[in-house]
Amino acid sequence: QVQLVESGGRLVQAGGSLRLSCAASGRTFDRWTMGWFRQTPGNERDIVSSISWSGGSTYYANSVKGRFTISRDNAKNTVFLQMNSLKPEDTAVYYCAAAPSTNWVYWGQGTQVTVSS
Repeated sequence: QVQLVESGGRLVQAGGSLRLSCAASGRTFDRWTMGWFRQTPGNERDIVSSISWSGGSTYYANSVKGRFTISRDNAKNTVFLQMNSLKPEDTAVYYCAAAPSTNWVYWGQGTQVTVSS
């Protein structure tokens, strides 16, 4: 059974930083592409960032480029999202996801990030 558990979300002031973590169970974590998505009420869940199994390839949505950094520690089955220079529009529920092949199959329960102005 694969489980993804996010942590690190909280209330922060604009301009501040947060580091989200996603702890994964599963013996083949180091073979999965991992990603972070976010969703606000009434809107679709959008991808924020992703990282290949080796960490050698990353993707960032234009809205977070230069501010967010994704990383992973395969020895600890954990993926991180460092978020700097946070803006009120970054407020959302952030979800961790795993893609064993080409589809996002496994999802965490989400962690709330709220950025106050």
